[in-house]
Amino acid sequence: MDLDGQDPTFSATGAVDGDRVTVTVTGEVDMATADALFEAATPAGVRGATIDLRAVTFFDSAAIHTLIRLAERFPGTLRVMPSGRVRRVLDISGLSGQPWLKPDQD
Repeated sequence: MDLDGQDPTFSATGAVDGDRVTVTVTGEVDMATADALFEAATPAGVRGATIDLRAVTFFDSAAIHTLIRLAERFPGTLRVMPSGRVRRVLDISGLSGQPWLKPDQD
């Protein structure tokens, strides 16, 4: 599944394996693209998600809100792999200690 937002450099591609989806995200996650990320991460029948943000170049408050929504939807089964930029935004927002946030993998 490939869901594109208005930004042609953004993509959120989900691959389902059993009851888990892995979403690879590239480009900017902002107000125009955050809903596409959420949709890619929530196909029917999944109980967990891995969100790979290592190729994300911009991450704003709408993107943060999307991660919080995903954490609520997948309690205990969400994994987020951040880029350095995403990690800094999450540090500033006070979310760096969340159990779903994995160590940098850049």
